[in-house]
Amino acid sequence: MKHTFPYQPRELSWLSFNQRVLSEAADPTLPLYERINFLAIFSSNLDEFFRVKVAGLQNLLLLKARQVETVVDGDPDELLQQIAQVALAQQQECGRIFSNQIVPELEANGIILYQGQALLDEHQREVRHYFLSQVLAYLKPVYLTNPSHPFLPSRQLYFAVRLQDRQAPQAGYTYAYVNIPSDNLPRYTVLSPVNGQQFIITLDEIIRQNLSLAFKGYDVISCYSIKLNRDEDALIDDEFSGDLIEKIRHQLEQRKIGHPVRFLYDSTMDADMLGILRTTFGLQTAELVEGGRYHNLYDLFKFPNPLAPRLKNPSAKPMQVAQLELAETLVDEIHQQDLLLNYPYQTFDYVLRFFNEAAVDPNVISIRVTLYRLANSSLLANSLISAARNGKRVTVFVEVKARFDEANNLNWASRMQEAGVIIIYSLPGIKVHAKIALITRRGADGKKHTYSYLSTGNFNENTATVYTDHGLFTAHRGIGRELRQVFTYLKSRKQPKPFRHLLVAQFGMKENWLSLIDREIEHHRAGRPAYICLKMNGLEEKKMIDKLYQASQAGVRIDLLVRGICCLIPGKAGLSETIQVFRLVDKYLEHGRVLLFTNGGEEEIYLSSADWMNRNLNRRIEVGFPIYDPSLRRELKALLQLQLSDTLKLRSVDADMVNQPVAIANATPLRAQEAIPDYLRSNEAGASPV
Repeated sequence: MKHTFPYQPRELSWLSFNQRVLSEAADPTLPLYERINFLAIFSSNLDEFFRVKVAGLQNLLLLKARQVETVVDGDPDELLQQIAQVALAQQQECGRIFSNQIVPELEANGIILYQGQALLDEHQREVRHYFLSQVLAYLKPVYLTNPSHPFLPSRQLYFAVRLQDRQAPQAGYTYAYVNIPSDNLPRYTVLSPVNGQQFIITLDEIIRQNLSLAFKGYDVISCYSIKLNRDEDALIDDEFSGDLIEKIRHQLEQRKIGHPVRFLYDSTMDADMLGILRTTFGLQTAELVEGGRYHNLYDLFKFPNPLAPRLKNPSAKPMQVAQLELAETLVDEIHQQDLLLNYPYQTFDYVLRFFNEAAVDPNVISIRVTLYRLANSSLLANSLISAARNGKRVTVFVEVKARFDEANNLNWASRMQEAGVIIIYSLPGIKVHAKIALITRRGADGKKHTYSYLSTGNFNENTATVYTDHGLFTAHRGIGRELRQVFTYLKSRKQPKPFRHLLVAQFGMKENWLSLIDREIEHHRAGRPAYICLKMNGLEEKKMIDKLYQASQAGVRIDLLVRGICCLIPGKAGLSETIQVFRLVDKYLEHGRVLLFTNGGEEEIYLSSADWMNRNLNRRIEVGFPIYDPSLRRELKALLQLQLSDTLKLRSVDADMVNQPVAIANATPLRAQEAIPDYLRSNEAGASPV
């Protein structure tokens, strides 16, 4: 199918999202350490963007190909130039926010961050002692005298140093680089307070202050921070032969030696030094990016707060659900009615309890689950190990191709397998991104009953405290039967029968979504109520965008709540006049996928593990599922309405990808992530929905 409609470039749309994250760091209404956290998020996001997405574009140019992981409309070289311009401007803004807002506000609160200024007398000895006793042993100076190119690992921090031999200053300069061992030592260290003020120093500054001790016999003439990002977008060949696990392990090693993508250097570095480094490390001009005095600002995640708990939001404790607290067992409640949990507002503990109870329940026959991203110390995986040791038939599909979680997933898969869990590894050519579990249990009637759990988010108790997601428990027989088909396919590749309840990617999900949009078009043309509200993390797939354009041209009103990439252009005359795109960025990362179709007044709501991205709809196993219980549909609709009514953190994304404040005349200030817990409490108490 030839696409004739216009689309936003995926990478530039993503940068628009990261700009929205950066704007939170500049919001003076937020506590100081919340803003520092957003700077860390911005930096971490941008770093991964270059290591993966920009690397994919560069590979496309290197291979002279026209189709890799990144699908590009137009000239990839031109797109790379646009990316470089936008990213540099954002990076400079990040530096200004840190220097002009964050640092002065720290000082206003009595917290001094050393950034090159002379140390107080009280700190001279303390810093020198720390350097000699803790830091020096980790330093590995490398002199640039070898004609071969030394290898600079990805993401590591270094100083490029110009030296002069004290015994032979006439011999000219010697050049070297030395590591900043932030993997071994804290990036930030709290020093002794002086006159009621708190002092913090970076590992970088500790080394700068004592650098001559690492280069005996030399004077340090100048010193600049540098960092290299390498290509970490290594892809596994999708053939059926060979050992997939060995390929994964090989891929993890390959990431360490990928080609250079971005070389960040201190903007005060002189041209001679930059030229020497470029030649030494074999860098191209396009890979050189001016930075600040400090790189890896994502280390701000661990920026110490000597005044804690001041200067940050108090930690919100997830709510318990009274109905489930009173339940003797969860399966008893699930047998009676569907249950919906909304994370992180409601605790993820009930998911852990679901598996813990199953592990010791003598009537449980089998447990099946898909795992995409596990916590490093996974309580859920330990529960599955216990279940296997208790004689349950436990089958776990482990996706070992989950980017940057491969090693952790392999580790847990091995541990579970040793305990007797049946492990099914990744399928060739496709990722399994579905978040599903199925417990089969023999009831008091002697019959087998299924209890299903389906979610928009991972089985990860850590991310469940910071990602907004939804999870459904249900004893619906049709859903349980179809989940069993999905698990059978994952194990044996047996083609499933057509699905009547679930929407499964690779087995009609995309066609189902297209059909639901077509149905809204028909309702509108017939004069019946028609409206679409879609909440997801990314919208890229062109067939889906084209269909939304068609619905808009037919007059259907569409609200899109898309946190990240959105390649659809909203509000364009004759194309998308009835479509609005919104972006909500706040304390919690919006991660749930909720899809509402008015359907002529017979409203339908679905939850899904899938975004409308190429990879999700075309190269993954995903599961979407209907919400049949009317009260749960009302609850999800109310949550969507609260998010779309947010006057503080919601932004409208215009046709130029600019995040615009949402103007609502005479609106009472509303922050959805603060209003949702109040709504859930009132709803549980039986109050009327909003």
